[in-house]
Amino acid sequence: MTWHVSLEGDSYEAARQSFEWDVPTGFNAATDLVGKHPDGDLPALFQAYPDGRRETYSFDELDRRSDAVANALESMGVDRGDRVAVVVPQKPANVLTHLASWKRGAVSLPLSVLFGDDALGYRLRDSDARVAVVDAAQWDTIRAVASDCPALEHVLVVDADPEARRIGNATVRTFEAAVDGRSSEYDIAETDVDTPAIIMYTSGSTGDPKVVLHTHGVWIGHCPAFSMYFERNVRGDSVYWTPADWAWIGALGDLVFPAWHYGRPVVGYPMGSFDPETAFEIAAEFDVTNAFVPPTAIRMLMTVAELTERYDLSLAAICSGGEPLTTEILEWADEELAGTVVNELYGQTEANLLVTNCREWFPAMPGSMGKPVPGHDVAVVDPDEGEPVDPGEVGEIAVRRGDDPVLFEAYWNAPEKTAEVTLGEWHLTGDLAKRDEEGYVRFVSRDDDLIVTSGYRVAPREVEETILEHDAVEQVGVVGVPDDTRGEIIKAVVQPVAGETGSDELRTTIRDRVRERLAAYEYPREIEFVDELPTTATGKIRRTELG
Repeated sequence: MTWHVSLEGDSYEAARQSFEWDVPTGFNAATDLVGKHPDGDLPALFQAYPDGRRETYSFDELDRRSDAVANALESMGVDRGDRVAVVVPQKPANVLTHLASWKRGAVSLPLSVLFGDDALGYRLRDSDARVAVVDAAQWDTIRAVASDCPALEHVLVVDADPEARRIGNATVRTFEAAVDGRSSEYDIAETDVDTPAIIMYTSGSTGDPKVVLHTHGVWIGHCPAFSMYFERNVRGDSVYWTPADWAWIGALGDLVFPAWHYGRPVVGYPMGSFDPETAFEIAAEFDVTNAFVPPTAIRMLMTVAELTERYDLSLAAICSGGEPLTTEILEWADEELAGTVVNELYGQTEANLLVTNCREWFPAMPGSMGKPVPGHDVAVVDPDEGEPVDPGEVGEIAVRRGDDPVLFEAYWNAPEKTAEVTLGEWHLTGDLAKRDEEGYVRFVSRDDDLIVTSGYRVAPREVEETILEHDAVEQVGVVGVPDDTRGEIIKAVVQPVAGETGSDELRTTIRDRVRERLAAYEYPREIEFVDELPTTATGKIRRTELG
């Protein structure tokens, strides 16, 4: 059955009033994304590689290949609800594993290729992942942590044949060897829009990362906003690309899976570190019309000179989120990418794409993230009472649960955390904002200490705990400080132990430690050594004095 989320009406208000979530019964995300399209021979994935290789996969090919992967998972004993980890960059094995997991009725687990030993090991243990599909570049990391992951039974390595055949309790094979020869037909599990499908780890302001459980309906929940920020041109001849890691909801939900819902192709390219010249080359080569580009990456694009003379671009719209868009970004787009719309969006892993812009329906307002998206009942509320505050007053962004499929089901095995962000019928986002008389929402601040750097959300405590394990460190406080390119950078204020002094060597050691154990984006770019950290009367670090 061919079915698409559509925004009906000639105006924003008409679309808001007429929208309904009319999801077919027996809904399965994999069927919706690659199995329903009548023109299944159309391109779904333009796969490019840094070495110059190019591959094209149709929707039918992705459907058949994911069937083979589903058969492989079944042969490994993966059952309904079991977790399958995906530690792969922008390569076909990434999306094929997600699709196959959903066909099997299992729960996929996207994990960043930037994770170090501690970060990856924690997530595999905490989720009790039975299978991990990992890129060759992550082989050393998975080999280092597998023995501490008792539930892990199978490791499938992409694009390399590892020397070991067993690590910890897990059997090791190449991804290709596990899948090749499997049937390209699969009897998809019975699911519906509310069946668990994917869990995502997201930084919390304190303690361990929060684990967000979403259902099969999450990707269609993104589609109304997708239609808006790409100016309702989501079918036709549109082509989609993002440089963002396919481990995050900002890449999978903001672009990849909604594009497939509408039957349009996505470009995959495992770039590694973002390079603005390569980004323009990819956009030109594949005639990319619509892109999701985080603000930090846009600021790097702004450094490219004479771009319209050097690149034949087809860009019609860019969406961006994770941090506020500055006036400079919008002015650059108007001047250098004439005719290309840049629309801000707002969401979080728990409830993504709640607010955005659509120039066809209303003008973008400087300093505003846009207006609530049809299908999502969004309000700025008093976080104690759950009642909307008056226009112009600061409150917390909240979204009503109802039948909205974009909202998370719960925090994984943590009902108390779910209860903390639930107030009656509202999910509380933890973000403070104002809403004006015309309905525009303006971000004010987080109500916690999360750092947003280059679009990544980083919990200070996680970085502090890693630094504190160094023998030369007595105490440390971690904060975010403003940065023109990254929005914020991570700063660590370190109090060495008695007898130690701050040095460039210790700075390097601390940075390397965080890179290797947490993630490449979590290391402190700025480190200051002090004799004593400022604290409250109860001994808590005064973060406001560390910037």
